[in-house]
Amino acid sequence: MELRDKVVLITGASRGIGKALALAFAAEGTNLVLAARQQQALDEVAQAARRHNVEVETVTGDLREEKHIQELVQVAAKKFNRLDILVNNAGLGYFQPVAEMATAAWDEMFAVNLRAAFLATREALPLLRRAGESMIVNIASLAGKNTFANGSGYSATKWGLRAFAQCLMLEERKNGVHVVTICPGSVATAFGQGQDRTSRTGKKDIIQPEDVAESLLAAIKMPAHVMVSEIDIRPANP
Repeated sequence: MELRDKVVLITGASRGIGKALALAFAAEGTNLVLAARQQQALDEVAQAARRHNVEVETVTGDLREEKHIQELVQVAAKKFNRLDILVNNAGLGYFQPVAEMATAAWDEMFAVNLRAAFLATREALPLLRRAGESMIVNIASLAGKNTFANGSGYSATKWGLRAFAQCLMLEERKNGVHVVTICPGSVATAFGQGQDRTSRTGKKDIIQPEDVAESLLAAIKMPAHVMVSEIDIRPANP
């Protein structure tokens, strides 16, 4: 896919992987619709993206609210009259034993990590199908393939997101909509509590947000007759 002048919608775009994706897409010449809860942080990302001479719209709100997600997609439709790539990136995690997990924490993870991805995808599909060549990106995790103590809720949402994406891929490829799921290990972000460590060779030994962005761009730029449906990203020297 040629990215220049395309339109990309990214949720959770104010920091971490979402921020890295926004800046990587902007560098490729794409226009952006960026969503997050914190306006100031979102504005800072938008300002950095606009240095690449692209148009950027920002929307703040709560992805637990279906109305907000509908409004978010409408921004892309009204401002740009198109949408080429949807990135379901927003996510959160509460890490506790099942015996101590509050119902509200469990429900919030499913609402943001999984339900919001479903809602955004459903609302965006008419625009994505109309584009003729488009993509839905789901940022999952290696926690969606592996289990660990205290990760029941988070891991369950990421397993669910992968299953959702695989079904979606089979449904929508005939419509020109490709679906790719990115499964990183621990990333050097505030969410992952990753440290910017370096190995004895002087090279970084933890995944950086920019690594995730670079991997996604490579998948998007594959020939149109090829579809990368899932990418695992691990540190080379854990």
